[in-house]
Amino acid sequence: MSRLSRSNARTVAVVAALGALALLVMLVVWRRQDLLGVVLALFCVLLTMVAGVSVSAARQGDDPEPVDRPFAAGPPELMPYGIDADTLEALDSRDALRAVRDRRRGLGGLSDR
Repeated sequence: MSRLSRSNARTVAVVAALGALALLVMLVVWRRQDLLGVVLALFCVLLTMVAGVSVSAARQGDDPEPVDRPFAAGPPELMPYGIDADTLEALDSRDALRAVRDRRRGLGGLSDR
């Protein structure tokens, strides 16, 4: 998929906004309440969305996207997978974390039964 340059995005935004405004004025003046009115209203919404996306593209410009940095984590044996922040806050020691991790793996007292 190609990216819009900043000037092209501005042009698309202006044309789409003017088209949406023209359709809105047409809808208000005609006051149509049939299939044509619905189609015009949907087309007005579509042009408004295109204008909004084009404005967003123009604001971003041609800046390169930031490179994702790898997540810096500790050793896997110290990472408490599957534990939410409230549980971590309640636990004080590494022994308690190890017990929770072992219980999740099924190595605790539950695997003997």
